[in-house]
Amino acid sequence: MANGSEDCETTDVVISGCGPVGAMLSAYLGRMGIRNVVLEREPEITTDPRAIALDEDGIRLLQGLGIYDKIYSEIGTCMNKFFFIGGTETNLDKPPFMVFDYDTTEGGTGHVGFICHKQPVMETYLRKVMASSEYCELRTSCVVNELSEDEQWTYCKYTDSAGDQKQIRSRFVVGADGKTGFVRKRYLEPMGVKMERAHNMFYEETWVALNWKLKLPTPTTHPDFPLWAQGYTSEQVYDIFFPKDFRFICNPDRPAVCGRFGPAEERLWRFEYVVLSGEDGHKMASSENLKKVIYPYLTHPGSRYGLPHDLSYPEDCITVLRSRPFTFSARSCNRWAQGRVILCGDAAHVFPPFGAQGIASGFRDADSLAWRLALLCRSPTPKLESCTQVLTAWYKERQQQLEKSLAATIENGEFVNETNPAKLFIRTWYFYFMSFIPSWRAQMRLGQRRGGMVKYQHQIGMPFMPEFGGGVCVPQVFCKRFDQANSAVMFTDDVVIKCTPGRGLFQLVVYVTSVSELAGAKEAMKGIEEISQGEFKPADTTYLVEEGDNASSDSAKEDLSTVFQIASGDDFAASPLCRGRPPPFFYDPKRLGRETGGNRFLVVRPDRFLFAACSTKEDLEKVVRNAVAYLRR
Repeated sequence: MANGSEDCETTDVVISGCGPVGAMLSAYLGRMGIRNVVLEREPEITTDPRAIALDEDGIRLLQGLGIYDKIYSEIGTCMNKFFFIGGTETNLDKPPFMVFDYDTTEGGTGHVGFICHKQPVMETYLRKVMASSEYCELRTSCVVNELSEDEQWTYCKYTDSAGDQKQIRSRFVVGADGKTGFVRKRYLEPMGVKMERAHNMFYEETWVALNWKLKLPTPTTHPDFPLWAQGYTSEQVYDIFFPKDFRFICNPDRPAVCGRFGPAEERLWRFEYVVLSGEDGHKMASSENLKKVIYPYLTHPGSRYGLPHDLSYPEDCITVLRSRPFTFSARSCNRWAQGRVILCGDAAHVFPPFGAQGIASGFRDADSLAWRLALLCRSPTPKLESCTQVLTAWYKERQQQLEKSLAATIENGEFVNETNPAKLFIRTWYFYFMSFIPSWRAQMRLGQRRGGMVKYQHQIGMPFMPEFGGGVCVPQVFCKRFDQANSAVMFTDDVVIKCTPGRGLFQLVVYVTSVSELAGAKEAMKGIEEISQGEFKPADTTYLVEEGDNASSDSAKEDLSTVFQIASGDDFAASPLCRGRPPPFFYDPKRLGRETGGNRFLVVRPDRFLFAACSTKEDLEKVVRNAVAYLRR
C-alpha cells in the first residue's frame, strides 16, 4: 500500500507500547479528545512486578486520570521513610545515619513523597481509563515492523494478533516501547538519534532484583517458633523481620536496598543487591546465592530475645516471585523527537534505580507531551516546522527536569555504593556532628524535595513567560466548595485542570485572599473572552479563596459555583481522601499563592506548569494575548 493512500486507517496519534507510560499518554490524550491507537507487543499485562516505587508527581498524575481512590486501596501504600544504614553489619534495625521522611505532605503536590506500588495493578487501572474513552484504542499482540513519514503523515506497518499485515497513518507516532523498542532502535537511530551517557556514575552496573511474597507464621502452623511464648503475634513477627520504611543498605561489602511494596495486605518484599566485579549476574540470582546474601539480614541473634540460638523467619513462609539480574545506567537521547516521531519514557532516557525516577519521569513525559500533541492536532494539517518547534521545546523542558531527577538519584546512589574507607569514615562523623544542627536536619529530612518546586529556565519556544513568573510547577493544595457549608474536600488540580474536548487547553485561575476581592477580579476580567478568541471563558475560570466565611451575607449575592476555599490539613485528614495514607503532615495551605508570587491571575498549562501570573488588568490582557499567540500558532 502506498504511503499516500487515502483509504488506509487514520488516527491522530499512534503509540508503540502500552506499558505504564504509553498507557498514561493514551489516557491523557483521550481526555483531550485526541484519537489514538496503542500497539502493544504482549497479549496481556506482564504480571511480574518490576518497578515498585512512584514519587509524588506520579501519584499526582494518576490522580489526574481519576483513579486516586485506587492508589491506597489496591495499587500500593506510602513508602514512609527512607533509612540509610551504614557499616557491614547485616542488621536492618541498625540506627540510620540519615533519614528522608516521605510520610509528609510538604513536596507541593498534596501527596506523600512516595508510594510502593504493584505495577501490574497500576497498569490495569491505567488501561481501564483508556477503555472508558471513545478516543483510545488498545491493540495487543501487535508488532511494529516499519515506520515512514511524508510532509503530513506518519505511516506505521505492523503485524496484528492474527498475523495479518496492517497499516495505519497518523499525525504522530510516539515510541513508548522501552529502551530496546522498535521506534528508536530501528527507525530513529539511523537518523542520528542516540542514547548518550548522562552521568559517569553507575554506568552499566548489574544488580539482582528479588521479589518475595510472605505468609504469616502462626502458633498452629509453626508451634515450635519460640516467640509465641514471649507473647509475639504473627503480625509482630512479620514486622520485626520485615520492618516498615525502606532501607538503603550502604554496606561497602555489598550495597543493597530493600523494603515492602504493593498493598500492605499482600505482604510483598523487594531486595536488590549489587553484582560485584567478577561475579555472574545469573548465578548471583540463584537460590543458593540469594540465601547467602539475604538470609543474614533475616537472622536475628538469639540474645535479642533471650534465646540460646539465632532466630530466622520460617523459610516455608517465603515464596520467591522473582529473582533475576538487571543492568542499569544513566543515559538520555540527544533528541527525543525527529519529524513527527517522538520518544518518551525509557525509549528516551534510562535511570539507575536509586531515586525511583524511571516510571515517574516517563509519566512526566506523557503528561507534558499529551497537551502539546492536542495543540498540534487542532490543525488539520500541522506544518512540520511548527511541530518541530513545539516538540523541541517540549523535550528541552523535560531534559531540565530530568537533570534534577538524576541529581536526586545520584545522591542516593553515592550513599549506597560508596566503598572507600576514608570517605566512609568522614561521612559517618560528618553526619553525626551535623545532626545536632536542627536546620540542617530538617533540610536533609526533605530528601529530594529540598530543591522545591521545579522551575524551568526559559529557552526559545518554551511556552511560558519568565517575566511573569512562568515556568514553575504549580503546587497543589486542598480545597472545598465555597457555597456549601459541608462541602467535600478536593484537590485543586481536580477543579483547575479541565482538559476535556471543547475546553481551552490553558486554564485561568483567580487567586484571592478573601471573597471580598472577587468582584474586583471579575471586573478586571471583562473582555478576556474576546481578547482570547474564546480560549478563556468566564464559565471555565476557577476562583480560589485563601480565607473567608462561606456564610457571609455579601458572598450570598455572588455566583459562587466556581469558587473554592483553600482547605486545611485537618479538613483533609477528616475526609475520605486521607483514607489509607498518612495525615498531611507539614501541609502548607498557602503554598500555591506563595509559589505563584502572590499574584491574582494565574494562567496554568495542562501539565500543571505556570504559563504566567499577574495582578493587573493590563498585565492580564498582555498575558492572554501571548497565550493565544502560542495556542493559535
